Amino acid sequence: MLTTEDKWKVKKIPFDSIDKEEKKELETSYTPLFVSLCLQRGLNSVEKVQNFMNPDDTWIHDPYLLKDMDKAVSRVMEAIEKSELITVYGDYDADGITSTAVLKEAIEMIGGDVNYYIPNRFTDGYGPNTTVFEKLISEGTGLILTCDNGVAGHEAISRANELGIDVIVTDHHELQSTLPDAYAIIHPKHPEGHYPFKDLAGVGIAFKLATALLGEIPLEMLDLVAIGTVADLVSLTGENRALVKQGLVILRESQRIGLMALCKVASIKQNEADEETIGFTLAPRLNAVGRLGDAAPAVELLTTFDDEEASKLAEMVNKKNSERQAIVTEITTEALEMIDLEDSNQGIYVLAKQGWHEGVLGIVASKIVAKTGKPAIILTIDQEKGYAKGSGRSTLAYHLYHALEDTEHLITKFGGHQMAAGLTLPIENITAMRTELNAFLQQKAGNNKLEEAFVIDEKLHIEEVTVKAIEELQKLAPFGTDNPKPTFLFEQVQVQEIKRIGSEKTHLKLKLLEGDSVLDAIGFHLGTMAENIGAQAQVSVIGKLNINEWNSLRKPQLMLGDLVVKGTQLFDLRSTRIATSIWQLPMADYIFFNEKNYKEYQGNVPKNAYSYLITNPKDIEQMTMKSSKLVLVDCPNHLDLLSELLNNSKPSSIYVSFFNRESIYLEGMPSRMQFSQVFKYIATHKNIDVRHKIKNLSSHLKLKENTLIFIINVFFEVDFVTIQDGIMNSVPNVKKIGLIDTKVYQKRLGKFAAEEALIYSRFAELESWIKSQLNKEL
Repeated sequence: MLTTEDKWKVKKIPFDSIDKEEKKELETSYTPLFVSLCLQRGLNSVEKVQNFMNPDDTWIHDPYLLKDMDKAVSRVMEAIEKSELITVYGDYDADGITSTAVLKEAIEMIGGDVNYYIPNRFTDGYGPNTTVFEKLISEGTGLILTCDNGVAGHEAISRANELGIDVIVTDHHELQSTLPDAYAIIHPKHPEGHYPFKDLAGVGIAFKLATALLGEIPLEMLDLVAIGTVADLVSLTGENRALVKQGLVILRESQRIGLMALCKVASIKQNEADEETIGFTLAPRLNAVGRLGDAAPAVELLTTFDDEEASKLAEMVNKKNSERQAIVTEITTEALEMIDLEDSNQGIYVLAKQGWHEGVLGIVASKIVAKTGKPAIILTIDQEKGYAKGSGRSTLAYHLYHALEDTEHLITKFGGHQMAAGLTLPIENITAMRTELNAFLQQKAGNNKLEEAFVIDEKLHIEEVTVKAIEELQKLAPFGTDNPKPTFLFEQVQVQEIKRIGSEKTHLKLKLLEGDSVLDAIGFHLGTMAENIGAQAQVSVIGKLNINEWNSLRKPQLMLGDLVVKGTQLFDLRSTRIATSIWQLPMADYIFFNEKNYKEYQGNVPKNAYSYLITNPKDIEQMTMKSSKLVLVDCPNHLDLLSELLNNSKPSSIYVSFFNRESIYLEGMPSRMQFSQVFKYIATHKNIDVRHKIKNLSSHLKLKENTLIFIINVFFEVDFVTIQDGIMNSVPNVKKIGLIDTKVYQKRLGKFAAEEALIYSRFAELESWIKSQLNKEL
């Protein structure tokens, strides 16, 4: 079994929230599947469904409903009238980059003198930096306007005030108990504000300020708003849904040359861009620049009017993303190894190491959460400065920001929200923080599991999956936080094909069969699952549906989220040689039936695995499996021995090699005529040297050497011959005896049957026999 279905939670469809007439009208207009998905989103009437699919201007709120908006607009206008230099102080992620671009363009459009500054995460850190503020002011800045940061910038803002410079804060991050002494703070959750929608991204708030400054909604900026909003994983409901949905329309048609150049180098069809294009392609590239160095080139890319510069910047951004991917892969591998060796029982992982690249630790933390289902904080250690710095990512069950507040006495600086945070702390406090964060977890969650559940919208049969059905589902897009793309469950379908794909074979491709219906499934970064899925396995899978288009052919495809295989899985590694892959199965029980093989190959067994030599039933009685994987290295001499072993084992996976040095099955059992031929020769010859001349004898009799030796051994058991010092002679006047009843004959017969059933059978037959032995009554 690859995972447990107790992590799968199927939603209940709230049919009680709708009256019969509304239900009838909905089912007349849409398919039952679409109706159930709408009801789960609280859309229980045709009017609500239509409104959700087509958000209009009523979803966009008056920017002046934000606390301090009027004050901020007046101060910006005053700065423009006085020809003061306005500096937009942004952030180095995609949300901060797009926020900066929006405010820069808006101020330029109303005639302001504006520049921008993106703090460097390595030298300036996150948010307002006192030294940077002093430098900007010394260079002529008369007004500082933050975006996507600022609510935690007490020290820098106080210093600006001392120098006579006003700071306007626009931010959406968690508010601390005390707000900075800024000229104005525009925040949707301001304690003195009453803005109708609380979940705007940083770029959303920048856009509200831009709207107020321009006196109208700047539709041409919605491409940037869509990118920043999707990238920051804020709620895609309410006003954000309207902004992103319209923003995607603008993005597909955008003549912003920097975006056009970025789409080109990233091989994106701009006219087909959607929220997944942003989340998986555009945003990671914009983020990569700030993760590895100065993020300012990303702002230049989004705001430039120079075609040549746009092309160069786009190439640079794309290259940075490739560098970022390589670094993330390396650190993630190291972090997972640390978990396996040291921290596998932790409720929240706090992992730290010197030399890890600070700029990608948030991504690594996300990958650890995805892999383990547990919150993770990943830190890089700076021995010279004596501190560790990094990022954390969490699950819905663990409020990371509150947990860090609880350990604030150990931390130098931190910020963020429920699902993500950044922090700095002394190296010597790492262990104490790990202990206290786990204590916080125990206090809040108790014995409840923190692993993220896979929430399933609907159970489906493969025959229900059509291109038309998927196109209807797309009407609920854009998908994201609080409006997730639907997840579907397909129970007990058959795996028809299993492949590892990609340049490094890191992805999984399956062909799923149910009745006469087939569905392709792709699992990104799930390639290792291939080793845990037996041929013709029955699986239950969950995932999201999309349409795969290739050479003008459009067909449904499932993007795998999780997979369960019930019962014992059998993996066929049979060959004339032992496959090298057999020695790469950690935490497994390796079974040898042949002592010679055991002595020769035992050293190949992984250090964290176990090996056993089984030659008789007593060995089985004394053996206890220590893992869930059973590796059958070589072929037993009798099926009964393997049957008893299987009957006393409860493995989840069995890897069959059944290596065999000499094949009795291929040689066959000697015929009656061959026995008679050998007997006649022995009876007519004396003093046959079987020690030194057995090859000559087998050649003369035209029998295989092993076959001849076997026949002689049968004759020896029934006293048909004597052998002394390698010299064989016949025994006169022997009694007629049934040779097949001899121990030698029966042993060979047993080996013959074992080879036939285990080595030379079709896999389906072998699988059926092994599973029948596992399910025998004890």
